[in-house]
Amino acid sequence: MRKTAIPAAAAGIALALGLTACGSGSTSEGGDDKGTLVVGATAVPAGEVLSYIKDNLAEKNGLDLEIKEFTDYVLPNTALNEGTLDANLYQNKPFLDDFNESKGTDLVPVVQAYLPPMGVYSKKVKDVAALPDGATVGVPNDTTNEGRALKLLAAQGVIELKKDAGTDASPADIVSNPKKLVIKELEPAQLPRSLDDVGAAVINNNFAQDAGLSPTEDAIHLESAENNPYANILAVKKGDEDDPRVEKLVKLLKSSEVKKFIEDKYKGSVLPVTAG
Repeated sequence: MRKTAIPAAAAGIALALGLTACGSGSTSEGGDDKGTLVVGATAVPAGEVLSYIKDNLAEKNGLDLEIKEFTDYVLPNTALNEGTLDANLYQNKPFLDDFNESKGTDLVPVVQAYLPPMGVYSKKVKDVAALPDGATVGVPNDTTNEGRALKLLAAQGVIELKKDAGTDASPADIVSNPKKLVIKELEPAQLPRSLDDVGAAVINNNFAQDAGLSPTEDAIHLESAENNPYANILAVKKGDEDDPRVEKLVKLLKSSEVKKFIEDKYKGSVLPVTAG
């Protein structure tokens, strides 16, 4: 059964870690140029990119940066909306749009930071086309990532979607499934752990890397960067776009130093989309 547009926060440890992460709150309000900018992020790659900025670029550019890590896709936006974060970095614009619509929030993107390509992973086959008839394929259970995963499968020709299927495509939009693949909706963080039990799984980049999977080496198919709407964005609450601290972080995210860090560290597993 299809879940609601935004997945429930990961239970147990994820919830506990997320609540801890958003508990301390921002140390500055009202766009204070000298206050700490508190940014929420998932660990990989967002947390690593922000840590590079904090350790190498922030101080000399007059930015006091604090990073709060989260383990799910809901709490960073909840914390941002409640004001315990000043910004977050982890999501794409279709996901943010869906969150705003379903939760009644008014969060806005300020810059694209990088593209973490989604991939298809399998311990059973080396090619998506080699999936056997009746194979189970795990996909994320939130609206935008599920639609993204289904489009990735459709691009490989194993399913066909309705011509008007958008970013919120669901299994109900599948019009052709010659292999009779079973689409299994799972919490995004659970997908790497499902690989022993499914024929393949379509996994978000950060959860793949968290699980020790290399998108460039382990994915049997990787999303193309060309005309891709799923670049991760720095987001803030509407009205905070011109916060001087946010503007400093935007400049650093667009810098040649960060571009080189992404290229050197991820070697194609994460792709820079902005440069100074």
